[in-house]
Amino acid sequence: MPDIPTILREAEVIAVVGLSGRPQRTSHRIAKRLQQAGYRIIPVNPNYDEVLGEPSVPSLRELDEAVDIVNVFRASEHTAGVVRDAAAYARQKNRSPVIWTQLDVSSPEAETLAAEADLPYIRNRCIAVELGKL
Repeated sequence: MPDIPTILREAEVIAVVGLSGRPQRTSHRIAKRLQQAGYRIIPVNPNYDEVLGEPSVPSLRELDEAVDIVNVFRASEHTAGVVRDAAAYARQKNRSPVIWTQLDVSSPEAETLAAEADLPYIRNRCIAVELGKL
């Protein structure tokens, strides 16, 4: 498993896949907490133009800037597709963002795809809880 404290200390930009614009949703609350902790978040959701004051992109494949962590708030069955998009992004930008799947969001296929793409993978961990441990 990747070194979570080091990842959180060194990261600056976090793409939040599945970030909702609705304040009552977990993804929204956690992304807001990440902003308050000093991270720049990039919402990744085709249903919004902007979330939490940041412009949203429809998918990871359309990211133009460097991200350090891809935080996934999608159902487990969608995580493999997210990892495929992250791998394409990584090849295009020559970056290796950490794939971070929230509680009960991971899938074995996604983890295998991340390993094949040489992308660090954190599964079944809440990023806000881990941030609180620092």
